[in-house]
Order: sequence, then structure tokens, then C-alpha cells
Amino acid sequence: MTDALPAPVRTLRQRLIEDMELRRLSPASQRNYLRDVARFATFLGRSPHTATVEEVRRFQIEQQDAGVPVPTMNSIVSALRFFFTHTLDRPDLARKLVRTGQHRKIPTVLSMEEVARLLDATTCLKHYAALSTAYGAGLRVAEVSALKVSDIDGQRMLIRVERGKGGRYRNAMLPEGLLRLLREWWRAGRQQGVMSREGWLFPGQNALRPLSTRQLHRIVVEAAQAADIAKRVGMHTLRHSFATHLLEDGVDVRVIQVLLGHAKLDTTAFYTKVATRTVRTITSPLDKLALPSRATPDG
Repeated sequence: MTDALPAPVRTLRQRLIEDMELRRLSPASQRNYLRDVARFATFLGRSPHTATVEEVRRFQIEQQDAGVPVPTMNSIVSALRFFFTHTLDRPDLARKLVRTGQHRKIPTVLSMEEVARLLDATTCLKHYAALSTAYGAGLRVAEVSALKVSDIDGQRMLIRVERGKGGRYRNAMLPEGLLRLLREWWRAGRQQGVMSREGWLFPGQNALRPLSTRQLHRIVVEAAQAADIAKRVGMHTLRHSFATHLLEDGVDVRVIQVLLGHAKLDTTAFYTKVATRTVRTITSPLDKLALPSRATPDG
């Protein structure tokens, strides 16, 4: 398909790929950026390096009129901003891109009892270990998928997240219980012939490839159904639950920000909206007034 593209477009596409690799964008981000830049090129009908400021403006208006959802619109803006800034060196185009504000929905959070039921409902040790890693370390689904055996540091009790969101590296926590579980999975995986010290922590059906994000999503949905959990559950629900449970246990929100790999504290602070146990432990000033009863004798 690439060979059918005009030479200037092929060259730009390759430069975009090189720029994304240079800045260590995740494979998922690279696929999305290529798709969104191609969408803009299709709108133009010619090489995007010839775009004008007015055409960038009209493209956004057309996408909005077509009913493209706000999150998708903002993803397109991120892709084009990267492309215009780093690949084309056209800051004049990047400045015309407008991100659309959106109301953030309160995330679905499982209780600790529901998390235990969900994990117990998995059908094999590999799935149990993968979902336990997502919850126990607060990892994104792509981060779980990309883990290698060498990323588990049992000496320092850390999980090395090589390519988090935005290509950022960080260390995630490795609870003792999770380490024991991963060692159990390592022994089982070695017996099955699917694990190696240089390989994936959670290999797929083909051991040379990891469990995909789509497979992980299917695993958690099926486990939630088997556990009779009525809430809408996905892999990110485990990450939301991890952060909320830490907050309810009194862990400082700045520490949680580091563990989650959030660039902004505001993103982490949003979990205060769903930390119901924290709300229940707070004493209202009204309770300190010792108000007398105003009930009449007849009630």
C-alpha cells in the first residue's frame, strides 16, 4: 500500500516514523499518528507539506460537522501538532490546531472485594498474573502487554516500565504478593516452554509475541462477567481501582501521581471524586456543634 503513495508522501511518512521512533512514542501512538495524518492528507488530496493555515482550520470544522467525537478530535490534534512541529517544522500550522474541552466522566471503580472476585474468576495462571499486575502496579493495558521478564526487578521491588504513555520511562511498584505470583507464573511458563529470560512476561499464543491489548481487554471482560460484576469493566478499571484504593488508604496524591506516571497532578487528583471511603471518614463540622434535638413530643 505504501508503494502506491506519491514519492513526496512516502518520504514524509518515513520522516514521521523516524521522528516518532526518535522520541520513543509507543507502537500504539505511532499507529494512531500515522492514521490521523493520513486522514488530513486525504482531506487535502495532496501532500500535507503544502497545507495552508486556512486548510487546517477548515479540516477541523469539517471533522466537527461530521460528528467526530471530542476525544477523537483531540487525538487528531495531538497527531497533527507532532507532525507539523517535528516533521514539517511548520509551527504556523500547529498554532491553528484547537483542542476541544470535554467533561471528564467519573471512572468506574471496583471495590477490593470485587477485584478479588474478578481475579479469582480468571481461567488460567497467565491471565490471573496479567490482571494482578495491572491492578497491583497500576499499569496501563499497553504497559502490561509490553512487559518483558527482564523488567521485573525482584531485588529493588520495582517494575521497569520501558515505554509508558508518551514514551516516558518510569519505575512502578512491585508488591511482594505480586512478585510471588510472577515467580509462580515464571516456573509454570518455563515448564510450558513459552517463557525465556529475554522474552515477554505474558506471551501470546505465539510465544514470540505478547498478549495484545485487545486480548487483555477480552480477558478482563470475561472475568468480570464470570464474577457476576454488573459494572462496565475494562483493563483501565483496574488502574482506576489501584489509584482509588491507595488514596483511600491515605497515600499522598503526589506519590500516586509518580506511581501512575501522570505528567500533571490534576489528572491524579481527579480520583478524589471517587474515593468514597475517604469521604466517609471525614467528620463534618456540623457533627462538632452538638446540636440539641428539635423533635416534638409527638415526633
